[in-house]
Amino acid sequence: MSTNETHVEAAESLNVLLATQQVIKEALNRLGYGDDLYNLLSQPLRTLTVRFPVTMDDGSVKVFTGYRAQHNDAVGPTKGGIRLHPDVNEEEIQALSMWMSVKCGIADLPYGGGKGGIVCDPRDMSFAEIERLSRAYVRAISQIVGPAKDIPAPDVFSNSQNMAWMFDEYSRIRESDSPGFITGKPVVLGGSVGRERATARGVAICIDEACRVKGIQLSGARVVVQGFGNAGSYLAKYMKDAGALVVGISDAYGALYQPNGLDVDELLERRDSFGSVTKLYRDTITNKELLELPCDILVPAAIENQITTDNASNIQASIVVEAANGPTTMAATDILDRRGVLVVPDVLGNSGGVIVSYFEWVQNNQGYYWSDSEVDTNLSRVLQRSFSAVYAASQKYSVNMRLAAYIVGVQRMAEAARWRGWV
Repeated sequence: MSTNETHVEAAESLNVLLATQQVIKEALNRLGYGDDLYNLLSQPLRTLTVRFPVTMDDGSVKVFTGYRAQHNDAVGPTKGGIRLHPDVNEEEIQALSMWMSVKCGIADLPYGGGKGGIVCDPRDMSFAEIERLSRAYVRAISQIVGPAKDIPAPDVFSNSQNMAWMFDEYSRIRESDSPGFITGKPVVLGGSVGRERATARGVAICIDEACRVKGIQLSGARVVVQGFGNAGSYLAKYMKDAGALVVGISDAYGALYQPNGLDVDELLERRDSFGSVTKLYRDTITNKELLELPCDILVPAAIENQITTDNASNIQASIVVEAANGPTTMAATDILDRRGVLVVPDVLGNSGGVIVSYFEWVQNNQGYYWSDSEVDTNLSRVLQRSFSAVYAASQKYSVNMRLAAYIVGVQRMAEAARWRGWV
């Protein structure tokens, strides 16, 4: 690769909006759609930027910035999480809303994609400050969200408690109980059983399907999980219970490696609420070293741009299943694909969360709630069907699984827009 090509790849990997637009354009081209449809889908229909004051514990008032992007509602109301993170920015939220549209299209859900975020670091805030922040954000966006408009959910550094506060605040504003306004709620407030572990369960199902395609036996397989937050920790437990050897895990502070398998139960017991555990151990390695460990299955479950042209040739896994959003660049995906590595992209691999969020919304609308086994059975059914559709598209169009996922994911949205007469 030339120096110029390296610079181009690096720029694209950092600009998630540009990278997303490019793969959507390629998917639409493969399907035979014209530029008019790309122009419609290349940006969210709406992006709201809000600024709102929050009283801090010391009595001072701090003004926070938040965003809510609604990519496309041709299929139905938009759907997507709210992340609380210091690096949140408008372009990232817009790109993530587009990814949500693709996820919903792959899973055949009656949604378009949405996404929200607040620029903050909840790790440096008290419980009471986070509550006031959550309620203030909902007040700021209340006019554009709702059970038939745009349905939020948890995301990075937000959880069922945040959703409970937001649900309560929205119900106060509307002067009626509105459980379908938001998903990821506690079960006692209309949440679905299985929602907290849904992303990890979905990744585990995709790993099963990928192993079937590659002819790998999961029992005894070596698994590396980058990230030990909600998705990564639950997944490590699923893999251990399935008989796999979890040989490596990581968090923001480092990584642990044990070729004979880590004690997952001990790690789960010792992790803190943000998924940190490695700082309690002396013998650690770097996240960079973790990604290149010998293993059968690699699961990036942390942050974006972890597998790039710099390390794609050193990845030793046969299967990469993305639990994080955007952990592998397009150029790195091409390298892995040429090497015979099966990459299950984020828009398929981590879609368990939005699928069970849809189940929660359905249960709220019906006023009838499902059992654990019903949720798991339906999640398996939807994800197995989704995986099969994406894999079939990869074979039909002779493309990697990432582009195939976008081909499957944008088609329903494109047809809905066409039937509505938007293009």
